[in-house]
Amino acid sequence: MFNIYSKKVIDHFKNPRNMGEMMDADAVGEVGNPTCGDLIYIYIKVKDNIIKDISFQTFGCGAAIATSSMITELAKGKTLDEGLEIKRTDVANALDGLPPIKLHCSNLAADGLHKAINNYRMEKKDKDNAVK
Repeated sequence: MFNIYSKKVIDHFKNPRNMGEMMDADAVGEVGNPTCGDLIYIYIKVKDNIIKDISFQTFGCGAAIATSSMITELAKGKTLDEGLEIKRTDVANALDGLPPIKLHCSNLAADGLHKAINNYRMEKKDKDNAVK
């Protein structure tokens, strides 16, 4: 089974980076795929428009865990706009590819990051409007 995955995918699955719920997150992006059952939460902590900390919780297959781990490495230290520029293909490419049947996992990881950033911006906008 593992021979269809790159060494990077296997490494991120066996040794996920930045895994776990972030209790003091500034925003959370929740995405899921009802077809395969994967569910991903991406947590971000933002300071001065930069993703200072990021973590994830993933309930799903090994590829979903690996892509979630990789998205945290790709996004940490980036501005919010740079985070939104991380594309689904960037995640798969950073992992040296995914089997075609697992490409939807990289879609979920990128979508989760984008959703967390958009949720952060909406919450910040609501707070700014409340202060006015």
